[in-house]
Order: sequence, then structure tokens, then C-alpha cells
Amino acid sequence: MSVTVLFQRLPDADPAVPLPEYTTSGAAGADIRANLPETDRAHGQTLAPMARMLVPTGLACAIPQGYEMQIRARSGLALRHGIALPNAPATIDSDYRGPIGVILLNLGDAPFVIEHGARIAQIVIAPVVQAQFALTDRLDATARGTGGFGSTGVA
Repeated sequence: MSVTVLFQRLPDADPAVPLPEYTTSGAAGADIRANLPETDRAHGQTLAPMARMLVPTGLACAIPQGYEMQIRARSGLALRHGIALPNAPATIDSDYRGPIGVILLNLGDAPFVIEHGARIAQIVIAPVVQAQFALTDRLDATARGTGGFGSTGVA
């Protein structure tokens, strides 16, 4: 299945930074890149340990109604450098038209340099189902019942 997501480069964005792209034919996520302000392009932006930063992508988009864009961490950055997304997966709604930024969090023990044009996250386009919410006096019974955290057994 395929849908079209339209992207617009923001006025201060570097047009040499590629649009999001899938790196393999079976990839669920497309890599999205940092598009830093002109003053930071040569040296990047440094993310200190335990600090977070909103990294610009230089893009805005139009997601078709009935879909969302999820922003997820890149596993290599997480494993090698401790770079995570504190709100993962982040959601971009179909009616949002503003700049796309990625919140990165450095859980590692060393500063991490975000280089201009670097792949910083991945995006997944997913269908959205909106629920109807209703109040009831009674819920149906299940085998689990009200068992909460840890109630289904150990590992």
C-alpha cells in the first residue's frame, strides 16, 4: 500500500539535504535528516549527556487525512551513542502544516554532535482510527480482570 506525503522545504532550509527516504525495499521507516541553521552547518550542534534538543529538518508536510506520521528513533544511534526520542513515537497529525522538528535526548555518557544532513530519526506513515467514546456503568468480564502491572506473570 502506498500514500503520497507532500513535503515543502522551509525558506531557510538547505536544498541539498535529501527528503526522507527508505534505505531498503522492506523498510517500514524512512530516514529523516537534520537540516541545521546556516550558522551551524559547518560544525554541527552538540548535544550534551542528559540534554535534549529540538533538531530542525527544514521541512513541513501534508499528510493525507486518515494517516499520521510517527517519528521514531534510529536503532544505530541508540545503541552506539544513547540517542533517544523522549516522546517516541512522536505523532504528526494530518492537519498540521508547521515545521517538522525532532526532539533528541542524549542518554549516553559523552557529548554527541548532530551533523548537518545526518540521519537523525525515521518516519513511519500509519493509518489512524478515531474512536467513539462512551460511558457505561459496567464493563464486560475477562480472564485478566483488574490485574495490572506484572499480573500476567514473570517474563
